[in-house]
Amino acid sequence: MGRKRAFPWRWRLAAFVLLLAALGGMYLWWQAQHWMPSRADFPKQGVLVGASDGAVDFRALAATGTDFAYLEASTGESGRDARLGPNLRAVQESGLPYGVLHSYDPCIPADRQAANFVTIVPRDASMLPPAIALEKLAQDCATPVTEAAVESELTTFLNQIEGHTGQSAILKLGDAFQLRYGISGRIERNLWLDRAYFQPDYGGRPWALWTANPRLASEASDEAVRWVVVQP
Repeated sequence: MGRKRAFPWRWRLAAFVLLLAALGGMYLWWQAQHWMPSRADFPKQGVLVGASDGAVDFRALAATGTDFAYLEASTGESGRDARLGPNLRAVQESGLPYGVLHSYDPCIPADRQAANFVTIVPRDASMLPPAIALEKLAQDCATPVTEAAVESELTTFLNQIEGHTGQSAILKLGDAFQLRYGISGRIERNLWLDRAYFQPDYGGRPWALWTANPRLASEASDEAVRWVVVQP
């Protein structure tokens, strides 16, 4: 009997510590799912959505204070986001300012990607500036592409889509792409950088947009959305 009751307080303490750890983990998870930067610091905040986010209620987003939305639109020379059509209609009906995003593929010639973009994206002066996601590296291409060619083709692509939209594009620059090509120092466009919860600094110069929470829980979407803020 004595052995069974020798250290009961230790087991109780261990259980209590485990409970606290579990509760702390749940709290941190909840905070991460619902965190967004202070409106006092960043008054304009919005979302980036695409097919991976499922159905999105843009009216609900607008009603809860979302200021703008970017829609994933095109990829490479032939890719089209599966929900672009319904998302485009819904965001227009909601009255939210919106723009579109093209995922750039350095393995594909600029002309073919620009043709895909202008076919999919309507010419509308009321839209926000187009955003270009730069994430894929040319080292993954089946046919080698030099660094000079990456910059040259990207410049050609930007000139063509900017002629279509009438606005300068925003470079949604991945950290690996910037590290490899130093594009922010070679092409003068506003930057959109990504880093969860902490302001990014890998762009080499100030950013204009920041994906602050890549998985913000929202009742307006089937899945978590990417929460984006604008530099004031």
